[in-house]
Amino acid sequence: MSSTFTARVSLLSRVILYCAIGGAPMLLGALGVGQWPLWWMSGIVMAAAFVPVALFGPRTLSAQFGTILPALVIIAAICTWSEALIFLPASDIREHPLLTLIGSCGIYVIAAAVLAALGRLLRLNRASIADPAHHRFVRAAMTVALSGAAYVVYYLVFGALTYQFMTKGYYPDAPQLVARLGPWFWIIQFARGILMTLAIVPIIYTLRLPRWQTAIVAGLVMWIAGGLAPLLIPNPLMTPPQRLIHIVEIFTQNFPLGVTAARLLRT
Repeated sequence: MSSTFTARVSLLSRVILYCAIGGAPMLLGALGVGQWPLWWMSGIVMAAAFVPVALFGPRTLSAQFGTILPALVIIAAICTWSEALIFLPASDIREHPLLTLIGSCGIYVIAAAVLAALGRLLRLNRASIADPAHHRFVRAAMTVALSGAAYVVYYLVFGALTYQFMTKGYYPDAPQLVARLGPWFWIIQFARGILMTLAIVPIIYTLRLPRWQTAIVAGLVMWIAGGLAPLLIPNPLMTPPQRLIHIVEIFTQNFPLGVTAARLLRT
């Protein structure tokens, strides 16, 4: 057995451990509600999104934590929470908004700390494949605003198609809710696009991969943290087909946003 093959098997086993142990903090969400296998699966999928960060991201524990934390707290917690406030007015999220947000943020802070520590303990960090290069501050700031505008376009096009052909029956009051907010609805979506872009900037700027690979990683983190992983967990507000539809819908919105942001921010 060659040393190269042995090294690859060793790395693969450590990546599996990273995902399995890194998904454990999500079990905190199962306390009192049960279904812990699905919560753990959600955590495993979430951890898998950050494997490229563990392999080719920052080399220190603190930098790993600082890179993972914004993506989890902003994309998985804050932006998901804000969307639920708009479209799920009868939910517990609406009744206890700050309590719900603080609880989810707490879980993701713990998850980020565990993932950062695991990357260090399992010695996952690899040699650079490419050196990240990015624009100066002024151009980067303009690019973040452009990414926010791009998200509004993705949200409008794919959200409208999904609603018209798939989710209209689930959200009959959605047009009235949007009309009630008026222009503020699109301002909110623009702000969400900017927030998610800012959340992914640390990954884009530190990932030691070529530009296109970085773009794919950014898109996958956006989608998994903002849609796939949270929607693997059953909840009383959505049926399984409804959750599946939203997983696909969020892919069409968040994945292109991550790719767009990385392509624009990296040179």
